[in-house]
Amino acid sequence: MTAIKERIIGAVTVMTDKDAEKIWNIIQATFALENAETVEPTEDELSALKAYQEGDSEFTTTLSSDDIMRELGL
Repeated sequence: MTAIKERIIGAVTVMTDKDAEKIWNIIQATFALENAETVEPTEDELSALKAYQEGDSEFTTTLSSDDIMRELGL
């Protein structure tokens, strides 16, 4: 077994079941994303992204990053 796998197993053995479940969900999501197909954005999506990047008030978020992290339970 590699050192990183030993470290992962060691960490899992001391964490709570709730934390272990979070880690399991991250692992599942990681593998799901690796197998996801690439989809090209539509013109509307590209326009919305450009407006967001340029600071258009219609395309700015009303949540702070802290709010989002709290919402996600992170």
